[in-house]
Amino acid sequence: MASEIKVPALGESVTEGTIGEWLKKPGDAVAVDEPIVSLETDKVAIEVPSPVAGVIGELKAQVGDTVEVGAIIATVEEGATAAAAPTAEAAPAESPAPSASPAPAASPSPDKNEGTVASDASQTLSPAVRRAVLEHGIDPSAVKGSGRDGRLTKEDVIAAAKAKGDETAPAAAPAPAASAAPAAAASTGERKTERVKMTRLRQTIARRLKSAQDTAALLTTFNDVDMTAVMEARSKYKDLFAKKHDIKLGFMGFFAKAAHLALKDVPSVNAQIDGDEIVYHDFVDISVAVSAPNGLVVPVVRNVDQKGFAQIEKDIADFGKRAKDGTLTMDDMAGGTFTISNGGVFGSLMSTPIINPPQSAVLGLHRIEDRAVVVDGQIVIRPMMYIALSYDHRLIDGREAVTALKIIKDAIEDPTRMLIDL
Repeated sequence: MASEIKVPALGESVTEGTIGEWLKKPGDAVAVDEPIVSLETDKVAIEVPSPVAGVIGELKAQVGDTVEVGAIIATVEEGATAAAAPTAEAAPAESPAPSASPAPAASPSPDKNEGTVASDASQTLSPAVRRAVLEHGIDPSAVKGSGRDGRLTKEDVIAAAKAKGDETAPAAAPAPAASAAPAAAASTGERKTERVKMTRLRQTIARRLKSAQDTAALLTTFNDVDMTAVMEARSKYKDLFAKKHDIKLGFMGFFAKAAHLALKDVPSVNAQIDGDEIVYHDFVDISVAVSAPNGLVVPVVRNVDQKGFAQIEKDIADFGKRAKDGTLTMDDMAGGTFTISNGGVFGSLMSTPIINPPQSAVLGLHRIEDRAVVVDGQIVIRPMMYIALSYDHRLIDGREAVTALKIIKDAIEDPTRMLIDL
């Protein structure tokens, strides 16, 4: 009996998604609740599990196809697992010689390569991972995957490539075959281009950011912050903090709490425009920009005004891990009254971040570097960071924006203010 796999409900106001990757192919055995396909929506990528155990039948949609909620995208033949599993394993058992590398080597076409498996997890490699494997000459079966269900990620391949210099010949053996084509192309001086369709998430990011520029009256104000006090506090208490709360004490907790003080004192920075009305919030839900494999996502740390440093750091760490694994949900992204984006982790010195509609302001953090500054008439070296507040000038006046940023600066330079509500 064949069961139909349908596109599940994808969240409020989301009516369709795009087939991002088939995790199983026809003939593969599948267990109950085992993911078979990854769907890309406007906000996140989600995995659709099989409702029954059996064998994958027909795939009714291809990678890149747009499918609506409720559409049938595949079938599963129930009860066929027991019959299919021995058949799949029979060939390796009887003839061990051609088990791993000969099949991909004999058929190097992209379609056949989709059947490549990673390590013991027997998971299909995504296009990005497959491209990285070929580029770096890495044997995927020799790399342990850190993704969901042990699947190989692009980061795993890159890490393995960096360590490849210390490996022996067996690990490096696939490299000549993988790099033969690029070497030939380089010798002929051929210049290539590649067209890749934008993911649904990237299209949405582009549309929303352009809409923010077209709709809002964007302006950015800057300041710089002496990070000495925060760095000393981290250095002094990081071990005790980690021991008690089982999480590292990072900078984002300090900036989230400092932002809470600013948003409380300057409510318009925590508000938004809805038609001809201004919506003020008596709570602080901070969207934290997180880098994910398919683009930037902004999960929301809720009720920052009611949380301590430890819970904020745990929430942010959890979002970062799930963004990497592709397991963030639509609910994780919903809402948010203010955004913090930390370009400093990538080395950015200064930027003008774009607001995340319908929010009215975003705080941009940047890298910390030692600079000569004047303190009490003396030139000293201090760890300094530029901070930027981009805001919608339709709602927030310059005085309010500068005041909010100054409150954040003062709280970071004197963290005691966060404890005594100054």
